[in-house]
Amino acid sequence: MQTLKQNSLVFGLSILYIALCSYLIWNDQAILSLAPIGLIGIYCAIYYTEYTFLSLAFLTPLSINIEEYVEGFGLYIPTEPLLFGLMILLLLQQLKKNQLDKNIWNNPIIWAVSFYLFWIFITSITSTAPITSFKFLLARLWFIVPLLFFGTKIFSKEKNIKTFIWLFISAMSIAITYTIIVHASYGFGEKEGHWVMWPFFKDHTIYGSTIAFTTPLVFGLYFSKNHPPLIKATLIGLIVIILTGLYFSYTRAAWLSVVAALAVLAVIKLRIKFSILATIGAFALIMLYASWDSIQMEMARNNAEHTTEEFGEKLQSATNVTTDASNLERLNRWSCAISMFQEKPIFGFGPGTYAFEYARFQRPENITIISTNFGDGGNAHSEYLGPLSEMGIFGMVAMLLIVTTIFYQSINLYIKWPSEEKEMRTILLAMILSLVTYFVHGVLNNYLDTDKAAVPIWSFCAAFIALEIIYQQKLSVTKPQSTVK
Repeated sequence: MQTLKQNSLVFGLSILYIALCSYLIWNDQAILSLAPIGLIGIYCAIYYTEYTFLSLAFLTPLSINIEEYVEGFGLYIPTEPLLFGLMILLLLQQLKKNQLDKNIWNNPIIWAVSFYLFWIFITSITSTAPITSFKFLLARLWFIVPLLFFGTKIFSKEKNIKTFIWLFISAMSIAITYTIIVHASYGFGEKEGHWVMWPFFKDHTIYGSTIAFTTPLVFGLYFSKNHPPLIKATLIGLIVIILTGLYFSYTRAAWLSVVAALAVLAVIKLRIKFSILATIGAFALIMLYASWDSIQMEMARNNAEHTTEEFGEKLQSATNVTTDASNLERLNRWSCAISMFQEKPIFGFGPGTYAFEYARFQRPENITIISTNFGDGGNAHSEYLGPLSEMGIFGMVAMLLIVTTIFYQSINLYIKWPSEEKEMRTILLAMILSLVTYFVHGVLNNYLDTDKAAVPIWSFCAAFIALEIIYQQKLSVTKPQSTVK
């Protein structure tokens, strides 16, 4: 009898849901029919928080921005609603009982990110558009609070780090396979290569950036240990998919960021001292300054176009600042960002305001065929100049501080991690190289306001902090034994 009542209830609710969905679709409000899925997400977040967190790794590459369907409202689903819900839930749990390891507050990455958030708050108050800036702050909070702060608890189990990476790579491979199939139907044309990754990615630049980010991870998993034949074959297949996707992304910055990651790999493996790198860097800057006139003349003679599909010519076009519209527009955006900084050097115009302010800073000589007089073309195309224009000098300092502390802490952790624990040590190195690809790419583009970049980056930072705590705990256990004679 009880079972009959339960079945009747389920049947009745199902009929009600179908009727409601039909009504909403009839009235062009189909998006509201996703509400039950949201309720399921809330239930999972409350009772299966760890699994909900890890699911973000799989959902992120496959998330869709509903701005494509609902005009004037941008939100990546299902990731951003999940992140917002996790933020509220975890903060409430934190108020009831401390959920975080107290040692995380000693980590420089946490200090740097906290200063960054603090400065966003200050510049939101002084912003030329406070509502826009506080919305920007809220968006940053629902990425950083659940992923970075509470992610340290999830990654206190080392297996969760590997699970997160496997899920991210798997979902990314699905998105790449879909894109390759669609792209192949157009003969892998360069023009079509700008949009065939839709609806999972907005354009080929963020798509290429995410593939570049994934590349060290899949190699890291492959070399981390001796896998069974089936796992090894699977990883080889994933490597082929990812490298194919990287090539056909037609994204020069992504290709160059992978080369930069290989250079950093060589530096780490060869244990080259920072003093030597600093000397080489200083010498290179001096040579660059001394040869700048001849470099400019050589770049002016470079007419290689971004529209070509030849790999070598596309790389050569990266330095074409004469006829390549993409390069010229990027220089235009950078020029606007610097001019905005010069007008408001301390507090900037406010977080998230670049797109609304840069139009009047465009100089006639910098206008390109893809520039817009209304300045509605997007952001500053730089993870470093964007904060400079929106949050002043301390905004850029905060961003550089985050990047510096991430690499200082993670590379030191890799160097001191026990060599006998090869699997985690290799994965740790792969995570570092993935972040290299993004922050090198960040010179030319900025995507930290999207889930595609924010979810893996802040999660990896949380993993570094968790592994640092694990290492210190292991050290404290072995230390007394080392004193025994």
